[in-house]
Amino acid sequence: MKIRIEKGWDLANSLLIAELYEEAFGFKFLRAIPSKNQRINILSKSFIPDYSFAAFADTKMVGLAGFKVESGSLTGGMGAAELIDQLGFVRGLWACLVFSLFDREPEELQLVMDGIAVDSAFRGQGIGSLLLDNIITYAQENNFESVRLDVIDSNPRARNLYESKGFIALKDESFIHVKWLVGFSSATTMVLDLTKIS
Repeated sequence: MKIRIEKGWDLANSLLIAELYEEAFGFKFLRAIPSKNQRINILSKSFIPDYSFAAFADTKMVGLAGFKVESGSLTGGMGAAELIDQLGFVRGLWACLVFSLFDREPEELQLVMDGIAVDSAFRGQGIGSLLLDNIITYAQENNFESVRLDVIDSNPRARNLYESKGFIALKDESFIHVKWLVGFSSATTMVLDLTKIS
């Protein structure tokens, strides 16, 4: 089966992408927005496709990798005003608080990778690796000096993938006291130094 990678995608696919994101990362958003349907609905309205790469098997979208740079991010439409509008004042502010725990701002000339999601029926076929390769190539071609990401302790396969691409672990951050809130115990920040890649 041939997999095609494209930068960006048609907004008509927003609901499908939101469902893909929910499958991969819903556990992170559970405490912020308890209703699965609301999570998918809000996600689908927050996407800015230009800040992502999508994987297609024929015409079916089977994977996505988002990223964040100084000019914007894949989920850049999910701000405080949008959350309060969708959830109400109190629940909207609560969601903002929870999401702030995940927020990572890029440094100068740095691209922050914002997660890879692959359809469960297509995992184990190298799609995540292809998406990551396209993120790295995009960063190189656009004169970024590094790519940064965070990987959680419960996802060793992802960490192995990042290490195979040359990412180096810089620091570990413990979330043990708020595991009930974020869904994991710790996260490791990893960086790929593009200035050392020829």
